[in-house]
Amino acid sequence: MKTLFDSTQVAGMKMKNRFVRSATHDGRADASGHVTEKLIRHYENLAKGGVGTIITGLTNVTDIEKIVPGQMAIYNDSFIPEYKVLTDTVHSHKVNIIAQLVCNGAQNRSKNEGVLWAPTVIEDMKPVAGIKEMTQDDISIMKEAFIGGAIRAQKAGFDGVQLHAAHGYLLSRFLTPYFNRRTDEYGGSTENRARVVIEICNGIRNALGADYPVWVKINCDDFMEDGLTFNECKHICKMMEDAGVTAIEISGGTILSRTGEGAVRKITTETESYFMRYAAEIAEETEVPIICVGGHRDFYKLSNILNQSKIEYISLSRPLIREPELINRWATGDSSPAKCISCTKCFGIETECIFNK
Repeated sequence: MKTLFDSTQVAGMKMKNRFVRSATHDGRADASGHVTEKLIRHYENLAKGGVGTIITGLTNVTDIEKIVPGQMAIYNDSFIPEYKVLTDTVHSHKVNIIAQLVCNGAQNRSKNEGVLWAPTVIEDMKPVAGIKEMTQDDISIMKEAFIGGAIRAQKAGFDGVQLHAAHGYLLSRFLTPYFNRRTDEYGGSTENRARVVIEICNGIRNALGADYPVWVKINCDDFMEDGLTFNECKHICKMMEDAGVTAIEISGGTILSRTGEGAVRKITTETESYFMRYAAEIAEETEVPIICVGGHRDFYKLSNILNQSKIEYISLSRPLIREPELINRWATGDSSPAKCISCTKCFGIETECIFNK
């Protein structure tokens, strides 16, 4: 019988329990994406709270794009020593930390300087001003930026990296037919739309070897017209397995998803763990460990998910914003549900629960 507090390993990385803090925009970096004392303390508080592995907030791999205020970045070597302070701090609490690597793409509406990259410019989407359809050279630059970000993350002591290919960020838009209407080798078929993600995975593997953990976050479904479908997601997950991806986090939704079917949803006790059935089916069809995110609140329901499916890990975000000590609470025997009420008022420039202010 599996338990939520099992000690396990993923690609040689020891996990002291099955809980993962899912990536969240924390809003505590400086204007250029550099580490601040406030950012370090934020991650230390999460580490103290008992979660086994932390995935950082969106960490941009290039300074060509606009970055969101407060967003982390890793686009040159100046970030390495300051991230080493962050990773050492988290490791002192026997917690892993994974750097989530991202290009924001046209989803970014920041007023900062920089381009808005997109696989295709979609004229029926507003605003379109400033969005740049990527050339082959742009795609090559982006791929090298992700690979460079992974190399710096390893040097800075991160236990692995996660490519953010969900929720309408740039890699996600390459996967989605609505956003990707290219006619070259990066558009059209499922394989072509997934090509850039696979090439980045292969590039990181070539740079860092077979053992460094490379995770991917992907939508099970975009829940929108002409979006990525679940069948396509399953096919891409098999492609990622072949490319040496060591764990896949299953999420879903974009800013254009149907009402109530986006990545972040209000939930009831009947609609918790809303991506579970998709994650469970993918776990049946791949050997890669599957992480399930999305609306988890009840300790006993999460235990059932582990034992009634092949899902290996549970990731949470909003519950840990409300209660950074939630995992410790559950570990010490108080198994009452997470206090998060899913109001989603925590997402601002700095992510913070309204009940904790």
